[in-house]
Amino acid sequence: MIIRDDFLVRKVEKSDRNQLSNLIHFEFYVHRHLDWCAPLDWIGQQPFLVVEHKEKIIATLVCPPDPKSIAWIRLFASTAEFSASHSWNALWMEAKSNLIDQFNVSAAVSISMKPWYQSLLERSGYREIQRVVLLEWSQAEVKVLNHPALKIRPAQKDDLKIIEDIDAISFAPLWQNSLNLIELAFNQAVIASIAEWDGQPVGYQISTSTPSGGHLARLAVIPQYRRRGIAAELVTNVLDFFSHSQLNRVTVSTQHDNFSSLSLYKKLGFIRTGQEYPILEYQF
Repeated sequence: MIIRDDFLVRKVEKSDRNQLSNLIHFEFYVHRHLDWCAPLDWIGQQPFLVVEHKEKIIATLVCPPDPKSIAWIRLFASTAEFSASHSWNALWMEAKSNLIDQFNVSAAVSISMKPWYQSLLERSGYREIQRVVLLEWSQAEVKVLNHPALKIRPAQKDDLKIIEDIDAISFAPLWQNSLNLIELAFNQAVIASIAEWDGQPVGYQISTSTPSGGHLARLAVIPQYRRRGIAAELVTNVLDFFSHSQLNRVTVSTQHDNFSSLSLYKKLGFIRTGQEYPILEYQF
């Protein structure tokens, strides 16, 4: 698609990697999804588009569907030399066409952490559907049910398909992770656990380390086994791990309207930090 005679929207090529790296790391207008996958690792999947001007890449948009029904905006970046709005409009028009013609997606979704980016989304027809809130552990004493039927064990590589199945049962499509992303998460985890009830895998957690402590990245218990203290036991296991690792700050995020999760984290000593980020959706 041609924007003007010397502006071109095209698919990314492997040879674009160095230019894209500079764009991501040195430009002001950059949105990066909170992702297990680095932006340039999506090269080879589509839609991954760039705007080129006189053989120079001035903007990029990455939104491959993963899971298959949802296209998260993984990356948008634009040089300050040109209008970020014009770059976004050209890229989104092409990406939207690709998503409609080539993929059976129900929605495109993005989390916004910067006002300029949220404005671009809203002007393109995206609407806020939820907010993500950040909580922090305050190191309160934790008392949870220690049921004889419940066992928390370390997750192994062989458990990834089990985790994928639990994930699919536990979350709405918007929040599900593919097996590929689960494997990436597992590889980056400092502690990953499986919860078994009478030997049956019913829940899991994946947590990572941060420069200031730990982060509980994924937590799930399949619906029919909830309200038995399983989630609390999984979280307590994580808090105990980070405490013994001398990491005194543990964070977690959840949706503003996920009242069961918010109640659980409050009981376990987490407090809201005041940081909230909107989730915006474009429905096809």
